[in-house]
Amino acid sequence: MPAGAVNKAFAEAFGTFALVFAGTGAIVINEVTGGIVTHVGIALTFGLVVMAMIYAVGDVSGAHLNPAVTIGFWLSKRLPTAAVPIYLTSQFVGAMLASLLLRVLFPDHPTLGATLPVGPETRSFVLETVLTALLMFVILAVSAGPKEKGLMAGIAVGGVIAFEALFAGSISGASMNPMRSLAPALVSGHLESVWVYLTAPVIGAAIGLLCFRVTQSSNRSNIPSQSASNDPVPSLAAKE
Repeated sequence: MPAGAVNKAFAEAFGTFALVFAGTGAIVINEVTGGIVTHVGIALTFGLVVMAMIYAVGDVSGAHLNPAVTIGFWLSKRLPTAAVPIYLTSQFVGAMLASLLLRVLFPDHPTLGATLPVGPETRSFVLETVLTALLMFVILAVSAGPKEKGLMAGIAVGGVIAFEALFAGSISGASMNPMRSLAPALVSGHLESVWVYLTAPVIGAAIGLLCFRVTQSSNRSNIPSQSASNDPVPSLAAKE
Protein backbone atom coordinates (compact mmCIF):
# COMPACT_ATOMS: atom_id res chain seq x y z
CA MET A 1 0.00 0.00 0.00
CA PRO A 2 1.18 3.58 -0.59
CA ALA A 3 2.39 5.64 2.35
CA GLY A 4 -0.51 6.61 4.58
CA ALA A 5 -2.90 4.20 2.89
CA VAL A 6 -3.06 1.94 5.95
CA ASN A 7 -4.12 4.88 8.11
CA LYS A 8 -6.80 5.89 5.63
CA ALA A 9 -8.02 2.31 5.24
CA PHE A 10 -8.33 1.81 8.99
CA ALA A 11 -10.06 5.18 9.41
CA GLU A 12 -12.63 4.27 6.73
CA ALA A 13 -13.19 0.82 8.20
CA PHE A 14 -13.56 2.21 11.72
CA GLY A 15 -15.86 5.04 10.66
CA THR A 16 -18.06 2.75 8.57
CA PHE A 17 -18.20 0.25 11.42
CA ALA A 18 -19.40 2.99 13.76
CA LEU A 19 -22.01 4.16 11.25
CA VAL A 20 -23.48 0.71 10.61
CA PHE A 21 -23.24 -0.46 14.21
CA ALA A 22 -24.92 2.63 15.66
CA GLY A 23 -27.41 3.23 12.84
CA THR A 24 -28.66 -0.28 12.19
CA GLY A 25 -28.20 -1.04 15.87
CA ALA A 26 -30.70 1.71 16.66
CA ILE A 27 -33.18 0.06 14.29
CA VAL A 28 -32.69 -3.36 15.89
CA ILE A 29 -32.91 -2.04 19.45
CA ASN A 30 -36.01 -0.02 18.57
CA GLU A 31 -37.73 -3.20 17.36
CA VAL A 32 -36.51 -5.33 20.25
CA THR A 33 -37.68 -2.81 22.86
CA GLY A 34 -41.06 -2.11 21.28
CA GLY A 35 -40.30 1.32 19.84
CA ILE A 36 -38.30 2.94 22.64
CA VAL A 37 -35.78 4.53 20.27
CA THR A 38 -38.51 5.82 17.88
CA HIS A 39 -38.23 6.82 14.23
CA VAL A 40 -36.90 10.24 15.23
CA GLY A 41 -34.28 8.62 17.43
CA ILE A 42 -33.11 6.37 14.58
CA ALA A 43 -32.80 9.32 12.21
CA LEU A 44 -30.84 11.32 14.79
CA THR A 45 -28.58 8.35 15.48
CA PHE A 46 -27.56 8.11 11.83
CA GLY A 47 -26.98 11.85 11.60
CA LEU A 48 -25.05 12.10 14.85
CA VAL A 49 -22.75 9.14 14.23
CA VAL A 50 -21.82 10.49 10.79
CA MET A 51 -21.18 13.92 12.28
CA ALA A 52 -18.98 12.42 14.99
CA MET A 53 -16.98 10.33 12.53
CA ILE A 54 -16.39 13.30 10.23
CA TYR A 55 -14.75 15.16 13.08
CA ALA A 56 -12.96 12.03 14.33
CA VAL A 57 -11.43 10.65 11.12
CA GLY A 58 -12.08 13.37 8.53
CA ASP A 59 -8.50 14.58 8.67
CA VAL A 60 -7.22 11.03 8.11
CA SER A 61 -9.33 9.61 5.29
CA GLY A 62 -11.86 12.31 4.47
CA ALA A 63 -14.56 10.32 6.32
CA HIS A 64 -16.37 9.04 3.24
CA LEU A 65 -17.89 6.01 5.05
CA ASN A 66 -19.93 5.41 1.92
CA PRO A 67 -19.03 3.97 -1.51
CA ALA A 68 -21.35 6.44 -3.24
CA VAL A 69 -19.43 9.33 -1.67
CA THR A 70 -16.10 7.75 -2.61
CA ILE A 71 -17.24 7.34 -6.21
CA GLY A 72 -18.58 10.89 -6.20
CA PHE A 73 -15.21 12.25 -5.11
CA TRP A 74 -13.49 10.08 -7.72
CA LEU A 75 -15.78 11.38 -10.47
CA SER A 76 -15.04 14.92 -9.32
CA LYS A 77 -11.30 14.18 -9.65
CA ARG A 78 -10.72 14.80 -5.96
CA LEU A 79 -9.74 11.19 -5.28
CA PRO A 80 -7.07 9.25 -7.20
CA THR A 81 -8.16 6.06 -8.93
CA ALA A 82 -5.69 3.96 -6.92
CA ALA A 83 -7.41 4.96 -3.68
CA VAL A 84 -10.91 3.85 -4.72
CA PRO A 85 -10.53 0.06 -4.19
CA ILE A 86 -8.81 0.69 -0.85
CA TYR A 87 -11.71 2.83 0.33
CA LEU A 88 -14.41 0.46 -0.94
CA THR A 89 -12.75 -2.57 0.64
CA SER A 90 -12.27 -0.79 3.96
CA GLN A 91 -15.90 0.32 4.01
CA PHE A 92 -17.07 -3.21 3.25
CA VAL A 93 -14.95 -4.69 6.05
CA GLY A 94 -16.16 -2.12 8.58
CA ALA A 95 -19.82 -2.56 7.65
CA MET A 96 -19.62 -6.35 7.72
CA LEU A 97 -17.94 -6.39 11.13
CA ALA A 98 -20.70 -4.18 12.49
CA SER A 99 -23.48 -6.41 11.14
CA LEU A 100 -21.74 -9.57 12.32
CA LEU A 101 -21.40 -8.11 15.81
CA LEU A 102 -25.09 -7.20 15.80
CA ARG A 103 -25.88 -10.79 14.76
CA VAL A 104 -23.95 -12.01 17.81
CA LEU A 105 -25.76 -9.57 20.09
CA PHE A 106 -29.22 -10.16 18.58
CA PRO A 107 -29.13 -13.68 17.12
CA ASP A 108 -32.91 -13.89 16.66
CA HIS A 109 -33.44 -10.58 14.88
CA PRO A 110 -34.67 -11.26 11.33
CA THR A 111 -33.24 -8.29 9.37
CA LEU A 112 -30.51 -6.64 11.50
CA GLY A 113 -31.66 -3.24 10.24
CA ALA A 114 -31.52 -4.12 6.53
CA THR A 115 -33.19 -1.58 4.27
CA LEU A 116 -36.41 -3.00 2.82
CA PRO A 117 -38.69 -0.79 0.66
CA VAL A 118 -42.24 -0.11 1.76
CA GLY A 119 -44.33 -0.31 -1.39
CA PRO A 120 -42.92 -0.46 -4.93
CA GLU A 121 -39.16 -0.86 -5.29
CA THR A 122 -39.16 1.76 -8.03
CA ARG A 123 -40.45 4.39 -5.59
CA SER A 124 -37.64 3.62 -3.16
CA PHE A 125 -35.17 3.66 -6.06
CA VAL A 126 -36.22 7.20 -6.97
CA LEU A 127 -36.17 8.29 -3.34
CA GLU A 128 -32.69 6.89 -2.75
CA THR A 129 -31.40 8.53 -5.92
CA VAL A 130 -32.73 11.96 -4.95
CA LEU A 131 -31.68 11.65 -1.32
CA THR A 132 -28.12 10.73 -2.27
CA ALA A 133 -27.96 13.53 -4.84
CA LEU A 134 -28.86 16.04 -2.12
CA LEU A 135 -26.33 14.49 0.25
CA MET A 136 -23.51 14.48 -2.32
CA PHE A 137 -24.26 18.07 -3.28
CA VAL A 138 -23.88 19.20 0.33
CA ILE A 139 -20.75 17.10 0.88
CA LEU A 140 -19.05 18.58 -2.17
CA ALA A 141 -20.06 22.09 -1.12
CA VAL A 142 -18.77 21.87 2.45
CA SER A 143 -15.56 20.04 1.53
CA ALA A 144 -14.47 22.87 -0.78
CA GLY A 145 -13.64 26.38 0.29
CA PRO A 146 -12.41 28.18 3.41
CA LYS A 147 -11.51 26.57 6.71
CA GLU A 148 -14.58 28.12 8.37
CA LYS A 149 -16.81 26.13 6.02
CA GLY A 150 -14.90 22.94 6.84
CA LEU A 151 -15.48 23.44 10.55
CA MET A 152 -19.22 23.17 9.93
CA ALA A 153 -18.96 20.16 7.60
CA GLY A 154 -19.88 17.57 10.20
CA ILE A 155 -22.96 19.48 11.28
CA ALA A 156 -24.09 20.09 7.69
CA VAL A 157 -23.61 16.52 6.50
CA GLY A 158 -25.00 14.96 9.67
CA GLY A 159 -27.97 17.29 9.45
CA VAL A 160 -28.75 16.29 5.86
CA ILE A 161 -28.61 12.60 6.77
CA ALA A 162 -30.86 13.14 9.79
CA PHE A 163 -33.53 15.19 8.01
CA GLU A 164 -33.61 12.84 5.01
CA ALA A 165 -33.99 9.86 7.35
CA LEU A 166 -36.76 11.71 9.20
CA PHE A 167 -38.99 12.19 6.17
CA ALA A 168 -38.02 9.29 3.88
CA GLY A 169 -36.78 6.59 6.23
CA SER A 170 -40.19 5.03 6.71
CA ILE A 171 -40.50 4.37 2.95
CA SER A 172 -37.06 3.62 1.51
CA GLY A 173 -35.00 3.38 4.68
CA ALA A 174 -33.04 6.50 3.61
CA SER A 175 -29.90 4.45 3.19
CA MET A 176 -27.95 6.62 0.70
CA ASN A 177 -25.10 4.19 1.33
CA PRO A 178 -24.56 0.84 -0.43
CA MET A 179 -22.48 -0.63 2.42
CA ARG A 180 -24.98 0.39 5.09
CA SER A 181 -27.55 -1.69 3.18
CA LEU A 182 -25.37 -4.51 1.85
CA ALA A 183 -23.83 -5.64 5.14
CA PRO A 184 -27.06 -6.30 7.09
CA ALA A 185 -28.63 -7.78 3.96
CA LEU A 186 -25.79 -10.29 3.59
CA VAL A 187 -25.66 -11.23 7.26
CA SER A 188 -29.45 -11.51 7.65
CA GLY A 189 -30.03 -13.12 4.24
CA HIS A 190 -32.49 -10.43 3.09
CA LEU A 191 -31.13 -9.71 -0.38
CA GLU A 192 -34.44 -9.35 -2.19
CA SER A 193 -34.25 -5.55 -2.68
CA VAL A 194 -30.56 -4.92 -2.23
CA TRP A 195 -30.15 -3.89 -5.88
CA VAL A 196 -32.02 -0.67 -5.11
CA TYR A 197 -29.49 0.34 -2.49
CA LEU A 198 -26.44 -0.70 -4.50
CA THR A 199 -27.36 1.27 -7.62
CA ALA A 200 -29.52 4.26 -6.66
CA PRO A 201 -26.97 5.92 -4.32
CA VAL A 202 -24.22 5.74 -6.96
CA ILE A 203 -26.49 7.30 -9.58
CA GLY A 204 -27.58 9.90 -7.04
CA ALA A 205 -23.98 10.80 -6.21
CA ALA A 206 -23.26 11.40 -9.90
CA ILE A 207 -26.35 13.62 -10.17
CA GLY A 208 -25.30 15.52 -7.05
CA LEU A 209 -21.87 16.12 -8.58
CA LEU A 210 -23.46 17.39 -11.80
CA CYS A 211 -25.69 19.80 -9.87
CA PHE A 212 -22.72 21.02 -7.84
CA ARG A 213 -20.71 21.69 -10.99
CA VAL A 214 -23.58 23.67 -12.48
CA THR A 215 -23.81 25.89 -9.41
CA GLN A 216 -20.03 26.38 -9.37
CA SER A 217 -19.49 26.74 -13.11
CA SER A 218 -18.64 30.46 -12.86
CA ASN A 219 -16.34 29.94 -9.88
CA ARG A 220 -14.49 26.78 -10.96
CA SER A 221 -11.08 28.24 -10.11
CA ASN A 222 -11.93 28.20 -6.40
CA ILE A 223 -12.80 24.49 -6.32
CA PRO A 224 -9.84 22.33 -5.30
CA SER A 225 -9.06 19.33 -7.47
CA GLN A 226 -6.73 16.40 -7.24
CA SER A 227 -4.17 18.12 -9.42
CA ALA A 228 -4.34 21.40 -7.49
CA SER A 229 -3.96 19.94 -4.03
CA ASN A 230 -1.08 18.31 -2.21
CA ASP A 231 -3.55 16.13 -0.33
CA PRO A 232 -5.25 13.65 -2.71
CA VAL A 233 -7.95 12.77 -0.18
CA PRO A 234 -10.75 15.33 0.23
CA SER A 235 -11.59 15.88 3.86
CA LEU A 236 -14.92 16.85 5.34
CA ALA A 237 -13.21 18.20 8.44
CA ALA A 238 -11.17 21.38 8.60
CA LYS A 239 -7.42 21.03 8.81
CA GLU A 240 -5.12 23.17 10.91
